[in-house]
Amino acid sequence: MKRIGEHRKLLGVDKTATLKDLKTIYRNTMKDTHPDKFVNDETGKLEAEEKSKTVIEAYHFLVSIHEETQEKYKEEYTETITKSNIQDFYLEKSILTVQHLNGKMFEYIGVPRNIYIKMVNSDSASRFARRHIYGKFIYRKSGEAMAD
Repeated sequence: MKRIGEHRKLLGVDKTATLKDLKTIYRNTMKDTHPDKFVNDETGKLEAEEKSKTVIEAYHFLVSIHEETQEKYKEEYTETITKSNIQDFYLEKSILTVQHLNGKMFEYIGVPRNIYIKMVNSDSASRFARRHIYGKFIYRKSGEAMAD
């Protein structure tokens, strides 16, 4: 949750920002901090590159957890969590990454370590997730596993 707050603060938005608002703010911020604006200023260019990277990360993260984005993938998400068991999962910095047997991957933000440990020790990670993860934490699609 701290990460969400930091990203919102960086872009100067709150919870009510629409996807359109995020896109406008992102574009304006990138115009102001784009490295190409610093032609003869190497230090300024390096600082702008770092700032650009953090702005891009914040924008993509906020878009991925936004209600409109969630709504767009709701059917796919619902089908995955109800019909596909968990293949693998891990926790890193309070983000639980879950890969399903159908190849879909989702991240759950703000999962406490003690919940993760209970999931590791459960008889069925899929059943545990249905009861204690899904619907309780902000999530985002984090990709799909490559087919072998």
